[in-house]
Amino acid sequence: MTALLIAIFVVGYLLITCEHPLHTNKGTFALIMCGLLWAIYATMSGDTDVNAKVLEQLGDTCEILIFLIGAMTIVEVIDRYGGFNIITETITARKKRKLLWIMAFVTFFMSAVLDNLTTTIIMVTMVGCLLKKQNERWIFSSVIVIAANSGGAFSPIGDVTTIMLWMGDKVSTGQLITTLLIPSLVSMVVPLLIATRMIDNDELPHCDEAQNKNRVIYRRFPSVSKFVLVVGVCSLLFVPVFKTLTGLPPFMGIIISLGFIWLITEIIVRRYKIESGLGARVDQAAKGIDMSTILFFLGILMAVSVLSEAGILGNLAQTMDEGIHEPFAMTTLIGYLSAVIDNVPLVSACMKMFGEIPAALVATDPSYYAAFTQDGIFWLLLTFTAGIGGSMLIIGSAAGVVAMGIEKIPFFWYLKRFSLIAMSGYLAGIAVIWIESLIPGLI
Repeated sequence: MTALLIAIFVVGYLLITCEHPLHTNKGTFALIMCGLLWAIYATMSGDTDVNAKVLEQLGDTCEILIFLIGAMTIVEVIDRYGGFNIITETITARKKRKLLWIMAFVTFFMSAVLDNLTTTIIMVTMVGCLLKKQNERWIFSSVIVIAANSGGAFSPIGDVTTIMLWMGDKVSTGQLITTLLIPSLVSMVVPLLIATRMIDNDELPHCDEAQNKNRVIYRRFPSVSKFVLVVGVCSLLFVPVFKTLTGLPPFMGIIISLGFIWLITEIIVRRYKIESGLGARVDQAAKGIDMSTILFFLGILMAVSVLSEAGILGNLAQTMDEGIHEPFAMTTLIGYLSAVIDNVPLVSACMKMFGEIPAALVATDPSYYAAFTQDGIFWLLLTFTAGIGGSMLIIGSAAGVVAMGIEKIPFFWYLKRFSLIAMSGYLAGIAVIWIESLIPGLI
């Protein structure tokens, strides 16, 4: 049974990575793989409590999915009100190198509050308006991918993997930001310094106003757009505060935030008599979120849970623990894997592999196994490496895939020009974390 489960997972994952050549959404393969794995486990394992385990795993998965649906809906509302145009129009730099630095830092901090995918779409679309030369657009877009992944690594709501680890009580908000802010910044700045030399410091060409995709609401009611942007961002920032104050799961906080945004937008629609065709209501905006991504996460997370229930992940953890037995080496390897394998199943697998370590085993080496407690060095490193490791290949992260789709960036172009650059930032960030670990009381 074990060999069959592993074989189906490997084949399923290979099909997921080949979604573009096959012209089939990766969610298709994830859902089929999930169903097959659970069916095989139910019929061949002899486990009489399969139904209860399915419901337990589904409950953990749905916490993440509800959070993502809520957050993506809020972001979509902000976008429909043209809130992001305010950010893009405040960038007034005319020199290309200065613009590159501004866009990188804006992307870095935006992705810490919003999701990497949305931030990348906004910034790469802006690049298409500001720059005419294809090679320059590819360079700018590649830097944006790196900045988005770096910015999402130090924030509890910045990336799906950080959300998973934060919601799973592996890392806390304060320790995450304190430990990973500087390493994440370094992982962006090092590639940025190198990439700056790849472009000329010419004046930007004039941007045709007709190419600006400003929202109708923003053009008609700019003050409303500003208000929705502020309220939307504050509602997202409210979630970690809510978790800290109440101890309730983050999805409860995002539900409250979404309800508040819904109320606010209903009042705005009635006050300004905004036509229904503009999609200004939350129920309309909810239809615009990427449900294929949600379904993919459902399939892949539930598929990984089968491997956990079958004891496969536990055996893998034991093998890694015995063979490497060093948190920095283990997480660095996982980061390299995240460039090839989606970081969501990787992190999910690690959470299940190292989630509950027997007390008897901890007693054998307390200093080492302390790395696997909440805010332990293993989980902090995993948050960093899984999020930023995906920058080493254009297909290694959602941000990279969307940039690749918008600007048609060739896989081998990125591999030749940016993979080593991204790796330099990745290793520099790990080095900073290692230095931090030497400072007493910091980690």
